[in-house]
Amino acid sequence: MEYIITGIISYLLGSIPTAVWIGKAWYNVDVREHGSNNAGATNTFRVLGKKAGIVVLSVDVAKGVLATVVPFAVVAMLKNTESSLELLRIEAAVLAIVGHIFPVFAQFRGGKGVATSLGVIVGIQPLAAAICIGLFMIVFISSKYVSLGSISAALLFPVTVFFLEPGSVLIFWFSVVLSGGVIFAHKKNIVRLMNGTESKMNLFGK
Repeated sequence: MEYIITGIISYLLGSIPTAVWIGKAWYNVDVREHGSNNAGATNTFRVLGKKAGIVVLSVDVAKGVLATVVPFAVVAMLKNTESSLELLRIEAAVLAIVGHIFPVFAQFRGGKGVATSLGVIVGIQPLAAAICIGLFMIVFISSKYVSLGSISAALLFPVTVFFLEPGSVLIFWFSVVLSGGVIFAHKKNIVRLMNGTESKMNLFGK
């Protein structure tokens, strides 16, 4: 029962289409019809600007963090002390990301799941998240490519987990799968990076 409840709540939490709702409510714009056609933070920054982008990024990260907390509440509610919190948290993390990519509240057309992935990383392994964020910022600021920063951070995540969580096989393999998923979601960006046609974004400019 705890796996069913955790899965449903986490998926619905991830399904909150922040970019779509804010775009339509504040600007009467569906971000999925502009830019990269993704309902994510990066495309929101590109299409609607920094104010909307910061709000979307913050909420999408928060969705991931909250999803990793859901299992604690569910286990406490059911009073099942024999449940594997580690496995439940991985389930919650995966389904929150799936919800962001395929949101039930937005015709299953969401974003790439990078911000929500960051949120689940923060919830599961904060130090690894901090290291990956640091690399993302270095790569992004120096190259002005958000996608390159995201891919670099995704590649680093399993490495940091390997050293920070040496006794957790589940967390390590989760980090490998998550890293692969983020990189796969950027397959078109990788092609554009190789062709020199990827869009740049200036963090400190308009």
